[in-house]
Amino acid sequence: MPHARSTILLPLLPLALLASLACAGGGRGPSAAGERSSLILGAYTVPKEAYQEEILPAFVRKWKADSGRELDVQQSYVGSGQQARAIAGGFEADVAALSLEDDVEEIRRAGLITHDWKAAPHGGMITRSIVVLGVRKGNPRGIRGWEDLARPGVEVLYPNPKTSGGAMWDVNAIYGAGLRISEAAGGRQDPAYARDLLKRIQRNVKVMDKSGRESVTTFERGIGDVIVTYENELLPRIAAGQPYEIVVPDQTILIENPAALVDRYADEHGARPAAQAFLDYLRSPDAQRAFARKGFRPVDEGVAREFAGRFPAPSQLFTIADLGGWEKVKADIYGEQGVWTQITRELAKGR
Repeated sequence: MPHARSTILLPLLPLALLASLACAGGGRGPSAAGERSSLILGAYTVPKEAYQEEILPAFVRKWKADSGRELDVQQSYVGSGQQARAIAGGFEADVAALSLEDDVEEIRRAGLITHDWKAAPHGGMITRSIVVLGVRKGNPRGIRGWEDLARPGVEVLYPNPKTSGGAMWDVNAIYGAGLRISEAAGGRQDPAYARDLLKRIQRNVKVMDKSGRESVTTFERGIGDVIVTYENELLPRIAAGQPYEIVVPDQTILIENPAALVDRYADEHGARPAAQAFLDYLRSPDAQRAFARKGFRPVDEGVAREFAGRFPAPSQLFTIADLGGWEKVKADIYGEQGVWTQITRELAKGR
């Protein structure tokens, strides 16, 4: 029996070349002999191992058993924002699996997603996580919470929100934590304190990489005292013996990661059946367990109960909805006059 192939599209190829590769690889639809199907996955970098080591091989086997066809899967992994822009600009992914809701919305606004992707189970989400602090073994800097990241001499890592959805989650966590810290101290949320906390931490940021995965790689090279990142980036590394520890702040944000079928490309490629089956599989208990083994919090409640002991519950967990939703957050924090935009300008001028 022939083996299903899995072709990896190099993540840093120019957009035009990515688009042409996608057209060449997926535009032909099912094979002429009708014995093979194809699927193009455009994903953000963080869950790459979960897809490649467990989920895609299992799905390829399931597709063969259910349909009688082999499945060729092409994959591309880059920062979530970069991936969304690539798909909107011509990279013909059949499925987009990204870090945040607004990145999928960017593809929808480009006219490529025409169905209500949020009507899927769990609001279109396939995994969850939280923003945590990663420190060196023994926590030599004594990091306990967000204020510790603003201490003089502490070197902080997180990626660039202009390219990384993970970075947006990180910044949202800091700003939202500032609102809750101020509320606990003074009885009301104080945006001025939240802004000041974010600025003091941003002043200590040593490197802003393009993606969450690159940021973790920088930390692994010995740069930085603490990394602001997804919980699921650190759990597998610690299990594998990396000399890190996780600090879960009392105040942090619930990360929710979406996936959606890209209607135009899936239909052009004749890939809708495989794409929909893949999305359904991502929410199945088997795939949810695979995600959980890689450190992601499951959206499936039954699987979440199975892995409850692995995932602590922060005392002041909040969501993007608590910050007003993505539209408000993008304007208030990342817009032309947004908090983070203003802070980076001020720091660039030495203020």
